[in-house]
Amino acid sequence: MYQINFSNPIHIYFIGIGGISMSGLAEILLSEGFRISGSDRTPSPLTQTLTERGATVYYGQKEEHITTDIDLIVYTSAIRPDNPELSAAANLHIPTLTRAQLLGQMMKNYEVPIAVSGTHGKTTTTSMISEILLEHKADPTLSIGGIYKPIGGNIRVGSSGYFVTEACEYTNSFLSFFPKIGIILNIEEDHLDFFHDIQDIRNSFHQFAKLLPDNGALIINGDIDHLEEITGDLACRVITYGSSPDHDYHPTDITYDASGCPSFHLMRQNGKDDVFSLRVPGKHNVYNAVAAIALADLLSIPVKTTAGALLAYAGTDRRFEYKGEVNGITVIDDYAHHPTEITATLLAARELAHKTTWCVFQPHTYTRTKTFLNDFAKALSLADEIVLADIYAAREKDTLGISSRTLQAEIEKLGHRCHYFPTFSQIEAFLLENCTKGDLLITMGAGDVVKIGDDLLQK
Repeated sequence: MYQINFSNPIHIYFIGIGGISMSGLAEILLSEGFRISGSDRTPSPLTQTLTERGATVYYGQKEEHITTDIDLIVYTSAIRPDNPELSAAANLHIPTLTRAQLLGQMMKNYEVPIAVSGTHGKTTTTSMISEILLEHKADPTLSIGGIYKPIGGNIRVGSSGYFVTEACEYTNSFLSFFPKIGIILNIEEDHLDFFHDIQDIRNSFHQFAKLLPDNGALIINGDIDHLEEITGDLACRVITYGSSPDHDYHPTDITYDASGCPSFHLMRQNGKDDVFSLRVPGKHNVYNAVAAIALADLLSIPVKTTAGALLAYAGTDRRFEYKGEVNGITVIDDYAHHPTEITATLLAARELAHKTTWCVFQPHTYTRTKTFLNDFAKALSLADEIVLADIYAAREKDTLGISSRTLQAEIEKLGHRCHYFPTFSQIEAFLLENCTKGDLLITMGAGDVVKIGDDLLQK
């Protein structure tokens, strides 16, 4: 495998440079003196930022973009082997790395690389940790899977030994990493277009945990089933958190304010307890915060600093994000695209003062929709009114005979009314006609469903 050397900056070309993670890695390397170029399908704020900072970005992927002065090609798992730029790199014998392999190599450049993994909650927890480290003046380098307003994007280049990144299990990407501290928030079925089953997923998380060095640490949700299968053979320190007093950390006395934001007592095995309050809603965020607190304690950050940072943390884009109001209707957008995430979001919504909860859901990928069809129906039924958009295909093609009408029928089997419209404009017209003052409207999904709320707010 090709090894990059931070002491010897080279010319690196990114295929798919506009992705949230790829653009962040490119930005870090630009700051380290590397020459960066790359391609993507269309312009975006991320590619514009890269251009402003010195990168060369092409739109459209063409063989002629790959020139002999390029030293290394980086690509994502979404890039197919017959991609013209990847094929050109092979013909010119230019070495290649996957995005995950590059990120793993970059981790080696930092004294304390921290990787946040889990089926759900990675972006929120990584952002909470970022807020704490920034409040502590630790000057970290951050790579976040969403737009985090305090740093003006998804990336921050610091000058300390701290590097914080999300660690995604899809295609076993995180097995290319070199963390010193790892966090596992939860382990559930997902990405079954790649993994065989839940046991296959659990094995990947086990292998991720085994990447940690003997002098490293794993912070893990102790409520994960059969935890010993994940942690039993680890040489590193293991710190658990969760709902049981048997864990190293567990929250108690959870209460909510009028906005659905929780406060809680945090109990530690050492007998010390503290009170924390959050500005983001939902019980699931209590546990995300506890994981971040455990890390802060491990890094010897004062509790007062941690508590202040968590109280200041206002979330990231597309995570129960308040978008505005239209005709007295509150519009929220959320990235939830798995039944567990949908359940957490809709339960959080119940803590807000409002009349009717409207959920506009855009399923993400045919594989996920088919695999979790019944679970999606049950989770979405927590809303008062459900509106479905067409499935966002992402990397897939429609070969499974599944559609949003299939999900609509499953929801109606449960005795719950559900509406389906094939276009966003039809959904927007329906909502304007039927939502009333005091209602809560949540656009939900990992695709482009956010456009619906944005369009409504412009009317």
